[in-house]
Amino acid sequence: MNMLIYLIPIALLMGGIGLLAFLWSLKSGQYDDLEGAAWRILVDDETDRKKS
Repeated sequence: MNMLIYLIPIALLMGGIGLLAFLWSLKSGQYDDLEGAAWRILVDDETDRKKS
């Protein structure tokens, strides 16, 4: 039972850190272009043709 005195604050601290990391990623624009990477795979670049 004494371990809960340590485990509960540690769990709350880790949850808070995770929440702050998620909010930071939202603020820095990590989720702005969700479909761009998928479309870039399908598009042929002119630079790829010049290398061949």
